[in-house]
Amino acid sequence: MTTKALEADNHTATTYFILLGFPTGPALQLLLFSVFLAAYLLTLLENFLIILAICSEAQLHKPMYFFLSHLSFLEMWYVTVISPKMLVDFLSHNKSISFNGCMTQLYFFVTFVCTEYILLAIMAFDRYEAICNPLRYPVIMTNQLCGVLAGGCWSCGLMTAMIKLVFIARLHYCGTPQINHYFCDISPLLNVSCEDSSQAELVDFFLALMVIVVPLCVVVASYVIILTTILKIPSAQGRQKAFSTCASHLTVVILFYSTTLFTYARPKLMYAYNCNKVVSVLYTVIVPLLNPIIYCLRNREVKEALKKIILCSRSGPQGNGDLIS
Repeated sequence: MTTKALEADNHTATTYFILLGFPTGPALQLLLFSVFLAAYLLTLLENFLIILAICSEAQLHKPMYFFLSHLSFLEMWYVTVISPKMLVDFLSHNKSISFNGCMTQLYFFVTFVCTEYILLAIMAFDRYEAICNPLRYPVIMTNQLCGVLAGGCWSCGLMTAMIKLVFIARLHYCGTPQINHYFCDISPLLNVSCEDSSQAELVDFFLALMVIVVPLCVVVASYVIILTTILKIPSAQGRQKAFSTCASHLTVVILFYSTTLFTYARPKLMYAYNCNKVVSVLYTVIVPLLNPIIYCLRNREVKEALKKIILCSRSGPQGNGDLIS
């Protein structure tokens, strides 16, 4: 396979990349296809059921579940940006992806990653208000504020991804750009560029500080205050009940941040290690698969709503209130 290149404005325009993916034998490729297909379909099903439960169950029409429905919706698209192309490559000898296709995949993946960072921080803020300001919580977390916060998450994700894409897409790639990864991510593209990518890397690093570190500080500050408040509750039962309302979210935060933080803090440096693919599998396949399970196992209201849906014990939707009323 040869690289098609066009000379335009004295620069070489690459028309496609080759995704090396997981270089294994045919038998293992088929096994990986089966495993990742099952994980992808299960992730879609889990998140769809959570959204359906939240929309159809009146008792889940609260800010916490409103943000959870956004998280589930986000993760359905988050895995869809990566998994279909990866699954096709498991069964195909042609592992190429067009330049435009690669940039599109990168744009939407970065959008969803950045949006999730901010959304998790907002969910931590919501838990802070619910536990530390329970009397003022309904007044503070209004329908309007929840809508603005959710819209702000998506807007920040879209804008951050656009800025990163502008700097990465204009880099020049020489020869046959072979990406040692299973999808188009920032670090692989920075490393296959045949020109100085320091400017793009600096912009990416600065935006990573804004989108990762700032939300992380919000999460840490929120949970420090939450834990301090919980420890002041006199009864053990009260402490357990208060902590159970944020345990699921805290677990999801730890999983997501721990698997992505060191990858995107120094993207070009991280690409030098083969473990990059393994780490990427964790946050593109495993974590989205586990998140709905974590919320279901730790949350009685969600479990009860899902049981009603799965067992078809409901004759129709109950309640006509707004989702976050």
